[in-house]
Amino acid sequence: MDGARLPGTSTDDADQIVAHVDMDCFYAACERLREPALEGEPLVVGMGFQPGKRHGAVATASYEARKYGVDSAMAITEALERLPRKIDAVDDPDLDVAEAGYYRPVDMAFYESVSEDARSILHDRADVVREVSIDEAYLDVTGETEWESARQWARSLKDRIEDSVGVTASVGVAPTMSAAKVASDHDKPDGLVVIEPGEVRSFFADLPVEKVHGVGPVTAAELGDLSIETAGDLAAADPDVLEDRFGERGLEIYRYARGEDSREVTPRGRPKSLSRESAFTEATSERSEIADRVRSLASSVADRARSKDALYQTISIKVVTPPFDVYTRARSLPGPIDRPALVEDVALELLTEFDDERVRKVGVRVSNLSFTEGEQASLSGFELDPNDSNALEPPEGQSTLAATEWGDDGDDERADLSAGQTTLDEF
Repeated sequence: MDGARLPGTSTDDADQIVAHVDMDCFYAACERLREPALEGEPLVVGMGFQPGKRHGAVATASYEARKYGVDSAMAITEALERLPRKIDAVDDPDLDVAEAGYYRPVDMAFYESVSEDARSILHDRADVVREVSIDEAYLDVTGETEWESARQWARSLKDRIEDSVGVTASVGVAPTMSAAKVASDHDKPDGLVVIEPGEVRSFFADLPVEKVHGVGPVTAAELGDLSIETAGDLAAADPDVLEDRFGERGLEIYRYARGEDSREVTPRGRPKSLSRESAFTEATSERSEIADRVRSLASSVADRARSKDALYQTISIKVVTPPFDVYTRARSLPGPIDRPALVEDVALELLTEFDDERVRKVGVRVSNLSFTEGEQASLSGFELDPNDSNALEPPEGQSTLAATEWGDDGDDERADLSAGQTTLDEF
């Protein structure tokens, strides 16, 4: 049976092209954005390692830390036994500083901000995106590329994420979601694997069975009891035996091992916001250049909202200054609207607070989206006067945005997400 052919379907189904994007050691990569000196060092992100803390777990361990046996979900006490903190090793003659690592606390607000940068690129490169987690997504790229150019398309996506966001992504491309997931994991970190139609089953054949999507350590051990050690063994197994042992899930992993997966990439609900971001080659303080970039982003965001029949009630900007300090500003309007010119005006007005800053990246977002039918709110009288400092304030009784999705900062409150972070030398 053709490894890419779905049972009982035509050959047209082999034309589906699915990409799975997975950011490598994402939390650790984010921390390295703020502290470039951590690059190449053993780095653990988690909770519970601070003095006086007794419980906690590892959220992410860099590949350098994994060489010491530290991995995600490990108890922090065990991680510290395998990889002591640098700061502890300096003061303890029984510990070797060279065999110690760096520990950082989880900062979800910052990670979400970086994730949004990457997600914005994914939505720009594909019309259908299924966001699975903060660092992982499936894309249906059937209309974006052909199999002959799939590798080149994936490479350009990886390069754009690395150049614009500063993190590394592994990308797998295949005819099915389950195969794309396996492909993205195959050559981590910084992987790029393309499995073309007809090659899925042969690609899977010699892989350990736990590499099959949906097979965890416990299931792998049970499959081992049935002498099923590889994905090829699973693909050749008796499906009745698998169903008896594992129920419907047994048939599911059997199909995945054979390259049979009828699922389509579907978004998880409507978006909560729409945004566009752009980084400068070098941090700049040139006001006209920054303003022109914001105008372009505002136009792009407004066009995207209109293409999705989305009205928006909140307009935000994001400004990133060296080294990687993230700030957001937002304004809420009287009601949901579709006004591209107003998106630009509000974004530029919010930008004026940063006139004295060097800027490395800017972004524009619309949020509080509405997709319902009906008349949009009247904004008569809500015209922007650059000489009126209150021009952007909502009418009496209309509250401003309490928080933005670029960070949990309140409206018009400076959100320096690097504040309070110790430096590499201090920690």
